[in-house]
Amino acid sequence: MLPLPTVEAFERHLAGLELRFETVVIGGSALALLGVTTRQTRDFDILAPEIPAAITEAARSFAKAQRSLGNVLVDDWLNNGPMQLAEILPPGWELRVRMAFEGQALVLRTLGRDDLLKTKLFALSDRGTDLADCVALGPTAAELEAARHWLEAQDGNPDWPAHVRTTLEDLARRLGHGV
Repeated sequence: MLPLPTVEAFERHLAGLELRFETVVIGGSALALLGVTTRQTRDFDILAPEIPAAITEAARSFAKAQRSLGNVLVDDWLNNGPMQLAEILPPGWELRVRMAFEGQALVLRTLGRDDLLKTKLFALSDRGTDLADCVALGPTAAELEAARHWLEAQDGNPDWPAHVRTTLEDLARRLGHGV
């Protein structure tokens, strides 16, 4: 169901409520908005800012209205789940964001390519998910190597760096980088 038809409908919903929300979205919904993937996603992961109460309520009422139309949309489809990533992304990420959708009531930006790639590679290394998204992003061998240094520093477990290297080597092989 997500993202563009949902984004456009939510834009109209916010406008009708005379609300405005500018945010940074990441995850699968960001990739879909950028045209990197076409897969369905169940939510919008908001990196920043914290979602105001009025917007949370508007998103819930929107979800309820969408369900009455037969669209599957959970109440917390708009969420701050990945908000903690803002604290660990490389400095200056805020200056590298790019536009993903711009309406009158809703403005969605997403991370720049390197930062977005790092979040997807972190999810791949941490949870073993997002392989398809990482492949769709098509990182070069140089991009993987640059991300590796940042990824290795994200967990204090002594086995983490080796795990990151193994994960990235597997991805590099899948991308045909001859590892």
